[in-house]
Amino acid sequence: MSAVPPGAEPRGEDACTILHVDMDAFYASVVIRDHPELRSRPVVVAGGNERGVILCATYPARAYGVHSAMPVARARRLCPDLVVVSPDFGAFAQVSTAVLDAFARVTPEVEALSQEEAFLDVRGSRRHAGRPREIAERLRAQIHDEQRITCSVGMAATRSVAKLASRRAKPDGIAAIPPEDVTRVLAPLDAGDLWGVGEKTRDRLRRIGLETVGDLVATPLALLQATLGQSAGAHVHALAHGRDPGGPSPKFAAHERARSMGADRTLEADLSSYDDVLVELLRLTVKVTSRMRGSGFAARVVTVRLRYPDRTTVTRSRTLADPSDVTHDLYAAVVGIYDEQCGRDGGVRAVRLVGVRVSGLQRSAGLQPQLRLGEPDRGWSDADRAVDRVRERFGKHAVSPATLLG
Repeated sequence: MSAVPPGAEPRGEDACTILHVDMDAFYASVVIRDHPELRSRPVVVAGGNERGVILCATYPARAYGVHSAMPVARARRLCPDLVVVSPDFGAFAQVSTAVLDAFARVTPEVEALSQEEAFLDVRGSRRHAGRPREIAERLRAQIHDEQRITCSVGMAATRSVAKLASRRAKPDGIAAIPPEDVTRVLAPLDAGDLWGVGEKTRDRLRRIGLETVGDLVATPLALLQATLGQSAGAHVHALAHGRDPGGPSPKFAAHERARSMGADRTLEADLSSYDDVLVELLRLTVKVTSRMRGSGFAARVVTVRLRYPDRTTVTRSRTLADPSDVTHDLYAAVVGIYDEQCGRDGGVRAVRLVGVRVSGLQRSAGLQPQLRLGEPDRGWSDADRAVDRVRERFGKHAVSPATLLG
């Protein structure tokens, strides 16, 4: 294993100590891993009805112009042979946890952006893991061998440039942008390609004739600040020069990454029955709490999202007395939130989308459940875990609440 000589200043790829590892079409790749007969087909992961929105599309589907956040109905018009597969969030969480475990064995400096991508700072890993490219190659091989999915790795000296590099690496590759090449590589890119420059900012830049990153580099900071504001101008100026705005971001351990978990469903037909809405909320609560327990988290905050036929969307939250991963407890909070909203609406109102999200997540290991007077020693929590074990062995549909049967 080669290494940079002690005391030598890293150059070229050896200076690319920030890795951005991004799973290739993550949700779809996990689905195809478990259904290899779909490998060459155009596949999307989405809700099972035409009003659903696509979470992820395979590369064969993208060739038709299909992409994430697109309605399923529109995607079918672009690709009549499209295969729509429902998401398995439990499987996604398991793969994500295993991948982050692999990252944590290389370096404790891991910053997860989502289930499918993370930054790794490998400056302190040279002695035991080698040069950055060697680490990237080893991680890609490990993820492929253990999880049977592929990933792409961008290498750079800063997070913002590493993010750009991973786009150049897709799919299933490695791309490095050393510090001495940053200006040359970034200059011809559209200003909107910079990580953190949104569509509105790009439009404002275009109105004053700034189209490319090279244009931004040639523009004085004062002009950018006059156009975008003090903070946003400085932000864009730093990105254009390959720097991370505000300096290095705080890192955190891989397993402390989660901020929230949730699921929602766009309904095939609007629901106007109180009991029917509760059934859908129960279905989502069961899905979310199962994911929580599989990932080892308990939640302190429960949120319900409702969208009405006129596209008005309301979001209501409730904080639990104690963190919980018990379906019974969280569903009780969900029902309470929905009842309060019905009161605000003056009665049951037709609904076209329902969602349940949990946040304020804590590691469930070591948490002591709050005992209540008169309750048995074993109860809903033990039942949940028994159901989890049955589903793990016989499949996710092996056991369901009676309300959801049929």
